[in-house]
Formats: sequence, structure tokens, C-alpha cells
Amino acid sequence: MSRTLVIGDIHGGLRALHQIFERANVTKEDTLIFLGDYVDGWSESPQTLDFLIALAEKQNCIFIRGNHDELLLEWLEKSTDNREWYKHGGEATVLAYLKVDFETKQKHIKFLKNLQNYHHDDQNRLFIHAGFTNMNGINFEYFPKLFYWDRTLWEMALALDKNIPKESELYPRRFQLYDEIYIGHTPVTRIGETIPIQKACVWNVDTGAAFKGSLTIMDIDTKEFWQSEPLNELYFNEKGRN
Repeated sequence: MSRTLVIGDIHGGLRALHQIFERANVTKEDTLIFLGDYVDGWSESPQTLDFLIALAEKQNCIFIRGNHDELLLEWLEKSTDNREWYKHGGEATVLAYLKVDFETKQKHIKFLKNLQNYHHDDQNRLFIHAGFTNMNGINFEYFPKLFYWDRTLWEMALALDKNIPKESELYPRRFQLYDEIYIGHTPVTRIGETIPIQKACVWNVDTGAAFKGSLTIMDIDTKEFWQSEPLNELYFNEKGRN
């Protein structure tokens, strides 16, 4: 039986990706939705992109754009010297690309350019890296970069009073537009959690793989999920992101 599985932020942790695929028993019949941030953090960013490119040739994959993916694309195309990016995982990526040939870099550029800003399915479920700000939804967003940079959607979900009914005029309109919203970008470890967390209609699947958390894959229909070992244990000889 085929499933639709959503995967949180990988951040160059290919070992963790292999691990969750094995633990979730992923098959070619499954549809895979990746929420972005495939790179920056651990040492296998180029290998992660190689794996995803090959994977898309075997089964149905949907790749969402993350902010780190855009930063890498900018560097690959323009060799942009971005000190802030280096401090937030980019340094490990730049070092890893020292061993990558020109042809492979071109394949990665093509992959990164073809990432989707979001995926909205026929069951009114939205998959997006970070969020959106327009109260009328994704089709009315004035600033597309917010799809992979915004944190206000998740912050609002965390702050929402559970006693406000969904039909109330006080209930945030952004949460009335979609039945479910799946995001990454802001690790749940910031609020002391280690597993996917639901607030209002928002599911946050970023379980901190960029740092000392695990990578997560979740069945969006049953909400069953599988996790890797903490990334700092899989890459015990690396420091990862601070």
C-alpha cells in the first residue's frame, strides 16, 4: 500500500536520511515530500543532493525550497562571500564542495533551481518550508522569499489560545485556509521537544537535525513517524551547527 511521507530538514545529514528510510521501510510506491534545507550543517551536503536527484528518478518526490538551499544556489552561481551563511552551516558545505567536479555542480544548480516554493495537494494540505504572511494565503503572498524564511506562522501557532473557537473572528485567518500545514525551518527543539509537534493546523516536522536532534519522516495520513539517531552521534567527529 502506498503512503505519502513527509521529511523534515536534512542539513547534509545523509546518514540520517538512509536511517529513516530503512526504519520507515520506504518503498518505490511511496510519495515523498521533502520540506527543504537539504544542505548546510553536516559534511554530506553534495552527497545528499546526489542521492535526492537519483531518488527522483525512481519514485514520486516533491522537493520544497528551503532558505539554506537558496543560499547554496547563490554561492554555486555567484561565489557569493556570505559570512552569515558560513556561520550557520555554510562553511561545512563550502568545504564539502571542494571535492565536487564542475559537472556535478551544474546538476546541483539545476536541482536547486527547480525546487518548489510550496505544494498544495487535493486534500487542502499545504507543504511549505517556513510559512507565509498574507491572510488570504499562498496565492496572494507579496514576498515569495517568505515561503522559506518566515517564522511568524509557527510563532502564531505556538501563541494561539486553544480556547478560541475556529469560527471566531479572533481566530487567525491563516489557520482557516488549509486543513493541515506541514513546515520545517524552526526546530521544535527550541521549545524543548524532539518529535513532530502539532499546533492548531500546523505540523512542524523539523526535529533539529541541523544541531543535536534527529531527522524525522512521517506518514501524513496516520501520523506515525520514524526518527534517526541524533545527528551529532551519527557524525560524532563533526561539530555541526552551533
